[in-house]
Amino acid sequence: MIAKTPEPPYFAVIFSSIRSSDHEGYLEMAKRMIDLAHEQPGFLGIESAREELGITVSYWRDLASIKAWKQNTEHLLAQKMGREKWYREFKTRIARVERDYDFESQ
Repeated sequence: MIAKTPEPPYFAVIFSSIRSSDHEGYLEMAKRMIDLAHEQPGFLGIESAREELGITVSYWRDLASIKAWKQNTEHLLAQKMGREKWYREFKTRIARVERDYDFESQ
């Protein structure tokens, strides 16, 4: 699903990744992180797709909300597991969304 975001400006955290061959516990942790993100102040929505390259974009009200999410205790554990076990490579980018527009067929 496409996230329903408010009028800009807001922020996007773009997480691109290539997973390792070890997937044990990954799906459970990924689901928990999505559920937990929804509980965080400033969280606006999330979109994700995975083939060989996975891309997850989460949307946030402001940089302070992103910083608080990065420092969340459970999220810190997921980051540690990602580095040690689940990812061969990843990159995180943070961008300010200045403009958006949409289309939906009727």
